[in-house]
Amino acid sequence: MVFWPFVRIGALLMASPLFGARTFPVRQRVLLALLVSILIAPLLPPIPMVHALSAEGFLITAEQVAIGVAMGFILQMVFGAMVVAGQTIATSMGLGFAATIDPQNGVQVPVVSQYFLILATLVFLALNGHLLLIETIVESFYLWPIASGGLPENLAMQTVTWISAVFKGALLIALPAVAAILLVNLAFGVMTRAAPQINIFAVGFPITIIAGFIMILLSLPVFLPQFTTLLEAGFVQMLVILE
Repeated sequence: MVFWPFVRIGALLMASPLFGARTFPVRQRVLLALLVSILIAPLLPPIPMVHALSAEGFLITAEQVAIGVAMGFILQMVFGAMVVAGQTIATSMGLGFAATIDPQNGVQVPVVSQYFLILATLVFLALNGHLLLIETIVESFYLWPIASGGLPENLAMQTVTWISAVFKGALLIALPAVAAILLVNLAFGVMTRAAPQINIFAVGFPITIIAGFIMILLSLPVFLPQFTTLLEAGFVQMLVILE
């Protein structure tokens, strides 16, 4: 029976990055969830023979939806860290007003955040993150089988705890560029004291933007290990919430 695995996998894909993007058609998501469910069904623990339209069946369905959404949200927060990091850098550069539409979520984000999101998506695919996601889905059915009776005790608490870890990861990614821009602003403050006649806004704004882009370029070697570490922790956290 693939119905309940399909429900959990479908809910996870709806809430996860890349597969849950608005640019990914809903029909393709449903077909992908159904295909994955059929392929992994022989690998799953025994599924209880409960009618899907019974009261117990509805409870099991709601349980699978909650677990799938929580797991997808954990991974979505990894990409949310890229948005926070980009927004922090953009605000420091004075580009907080320069926003563009994020095609994945349909909301406005700073251009720096959009750049980080594209970079994170490419790294995610390069690291076979989509295959790790399927492996994590299969493992979740062993940690919390279907019809285990309610939801995992640590589901809500571990999900909230993960938010603080994501914020820390976003801060570590943005810190080099933000610190460098802060030093540039301090230098402009010294210049203003030494030569008050200089129009600091006309001179400082373009220099701050250029310095910000240079620091983004120089901090790219830091971005990859930080994002990889955060992504690995995200996959681990997807299973921790089920323990």
